[in-house]
Amino acid sequence: MHKEQVLLLALVPAVLGCLNADSNSCASFIKSQVATASPFCATFTKTVVTATTGLPSWATNCSNKPSMISAECSCAYTGGSNPTTTLVTTTRAATATTTTTRAATTTGSGGTGTGCAPVNQLAGFGASASGAGTSGGTTVTSCSALTAAAKNGGVIKVSGLLSGCGVVDLISGTSLLGVGSNSGIVDGGIRIKDANNVIVRNLKFSPAKKGDAVSLDGATNVWIDHNEFYSLGLVGGKDDYDGLLDITHGSNLVTVSWNKFRDHWKGSLVGHSDNNASEDTGKLKVTYHHNSFNNVNSRLPSLRFGTGHMYSNCYTNCPTSGVNSRMGAQVLVENCSFTNVPLSVVTNLDSDANGYATERNNIFAGTSTTRITQASSFSPPYSYTMTSASNACGCVNSSAGVGIVTF
Repeated sequence: MHKEQVLLLALVPAVLGCLNADSNSCASFIKSQVATASPFCATFTKTVVTATTGLPSWATNCSNKPSMISAECSCAYTGGSNPTTTLVTTTRAATATTTTTRAATTTGSGGTGTGCAPVNQLAGFGASASGAGTSGGTTVTSCSALTAAAKNGGVIKVSGLLSGCGVVDLISGTSLLGVGSNSGIVDGGIRIKDANNVIVRNLKFSPAKKGDAVSLDGATNVWIDHNEFYSLGLVGGKDDYDGLLDITHGSNLVTVSWNKFRDHWKGSLVGHSDNNASEDTGKLKVTYHHNSFNNVNSRLPSLRFGTGHMYSNCYTNCPTSGVNSRMGAQVLVENCSFTNVPLSVVTNLDSDANGYATERNNIFAGTSTTRITQASSFSPPYSYTMTSASNACGCVNSSAGVGIVTF
């Protein structure tokens, strides 16, 4: 069993998993500019702050987010006339690796799987996605051929790495599949906009600057499976590239399974804005299972308004945060392994309204911590097969990504 402790936010920044001052401008300013930041922080230490008026000019380092300022003030300083707010923080030994074992196949009630789950099984919110199947179709070897085929949909098989294709739009009823183990799109990406029933499998994606590798915009019934997403790593500016996989504008019923995400700043954003409740509420239902996230800074995923189920994923050396539930999102994280991931699961980061999260049967090692301010009520409405947290990384490292399920 995990040990639950109520801790003062200001007194235990290491346990709470404060942001890294070497990579986050907000944490860096507040911790380095003591004379400027400390007086303001002394009267601005609340867990949830909604007012944006009266922020100092240096708040731009914190994206003018009162909740971010509040959290980092609490991490950096213990002083001030306002008492800090307490919250329940889960602490656990870094070496803990086992939890209660139950049947591998579950029906929404959770549990710890045994062995490796099947690698070719579609489950989760996107379980109705079939695209156009996987047989026959058109094989493309150039950007022009891909663009032309995409206008007609159906089964499209990409052979080889296609570079500089720009953004290729996929229509409803499309299966975009990679041939062999070294096919995909680099220096470009695909967009699934206002389309239904699309699958994307066995492809490598490396985005162009300022663009997404794969974006879903008003898309429904989508399966993203056995792909590899990457860029140049945590070099340059975090805004040089956009996301590896972004799911926005009321997209819904999506499963992201057996993919490898690596060497990038912004992983996967679900819900693009705090101001998009009217379009996103009741949608953005996503399942992420058996994926690896290695050396990806944050957004693994970051979820606003929607509902997320993350199970049997492997997170390694992700320096800022992992699963980020924001703006009332409901998240369940189970049977995942986190190693050196500060804020592995967090509900009060980056937005001015907290999200909800429940974590169970996970492994947290190294610098990994959680900061959960309110528990989720979400229970998956579907059956799913999990791998235990202790086996998740081994199974994912050997069976996720390209070259496992080939066409």
